[in-house]
Amino acid sequence: MTRIVVLGGGFAGVSVARRLEKKLRRDEAEIAIVSRDNFTLFTPMLPEVSSGGLEPRHVATPVRAQLRRTKFVLGEIARVDLAERAVEARHPITGDVTRLEYDHIVLALGSVTSTFGIPGVAEHTLPLKTLEDAETLRNRIIAALEQAVVTPAGPDRDRLLTFAVVGGGYTGCECAGELVDFFHSIVPFYRPLQLGDVRMILIEGGKALLPDLPEKMGRYTTRNLARRGVELVIGDGVTRIDGHTIALQSGRNIPCGTVVWSAGVRPSPVLRELPGCKHARNGGIVVNQDMSVDGQPGVWALGDAAWIPDKPDADLTDKTAWYPATAQHAIREGPALADNIIATLRGKPTKPFHYTSLGTMASLGARRGVAQLPGGFVVTGFLAWVMWRTYYLARLPGLDRQVRVAFDWTLGLIFPRDIAELRLYTERGQLQAQRDAGFVPPGPPA
Repeated sequence: MTRIVVLGGGFAGVSVARRLEKKLRRDEAEIAIVSRDNFTLFTPMLPEVSSGGLEPRHVATPVRAQLRRTKFVLGEIARVDLAERAVEARHPITGDVTRLEYDHIVLALGSVTSTFGIPGVAEHTLPLKTLEDAETLRNRIIAALEQAVVTPAGPDRDRLLTFAVVGGGYTGCECAGELVDFFHSIVPFYRPLQLGDVRMILIEGGKALLPDLPEKMGRYTTRNLARRGVELVIGDGVTRIDGHTIALQSGRNIPCGTVVWSAGVRPSPVLRELPGCKHARNGGIVVNQDMSVDGQPGVWALGDAAWIPDKPDADLTDKTAWYPATAQHAIREGPALADNIIATLRGKPTKPFHYTSLGTMASLGARRGVAQLPGGFVVTGFLAWVMWRTYYLARLPGLDRQVRVAFDWTLGLIFPRDIAELRLYTERGQLQAQRDAGFVPPGPPA
């Protein structure tokens, strides 16, 4: 039978496998999916995990629970050989290598944090891409408050109580808003500290927050965060970060103990090593409109891993000519790509991917948000926040997860956030995250 291998267990990869299961007969193809995690992380809710608003497991849906007959392989991609049409996956615990041969391969490996080569970012900042990142950030905040309580008033305590988020896009604004809520809820436990002792900074090197969205959304976000006590530094990029200070292009230095880095991402580094594929400037795979890789029969790519044109002969320098790397697009690209694989197997022509965005939304915490609806209509405030929660709750995979998240939200209206510092993240997980982000050279599993 035809062998189809999907690399990546995120939104894009799972949506491909689910469609293949639905449309293909059992005797038509064998389907396998490879992922280094055995769950799909619902990344839009990750900032709420970092602020203690949601339990980590409630935003992680097991891959096996979403697929019925797809073979699941837990492993990190060690090698993709397009010539031999084979993939090698290394088990994250034992290091054993599993070899999978394929007739069709789907590259859905997502993205990792990009440091842009700025000195000190790799060593002294926290990304926010994984569950482990979110838990590490939450524990770092609680540890800083615990230490600040026993530190005499002065520059050292001020630095401990200064928290910065670099990057004014979706993740940065949502993270800053959630952390403000977090501080409001937990600082009263840390007597004699006062809420005014905590300094929350959001740094954006561009001219405005949410620069890729309508101007009205950026203006509302700026006013909302400023009114809630977030110190905004806009139009002043970061040049260096060490363990104590953030250096800005203007020459200003900000003493800071905890820095969250959300200034950008790049496709998985595995993709850069693939020969015979056209790469975009950030390392992503440039594909045809049907999501096939030109010159590589049986190779397909989508999601954060791919540059998908919305018109023929799209120019790589024109950002508007390519579909954005968002979850909303990934879950629509998956079924379309699967249909094209099925069409290829059955000797039928493939179809170009076409999708019109339903809009964009961001939650700012404190029951406020911003949303852009179809037609360019912008909603802000409480209504946008309700829309955000309603839409993403409906999109969360699994009814059990939806109920648990709804229950977490309900409890959050009644009780303060938890301040237990659970140091459950593993040394291996930290090392792998650093490798993905380019912080340390690649190597064998720890």
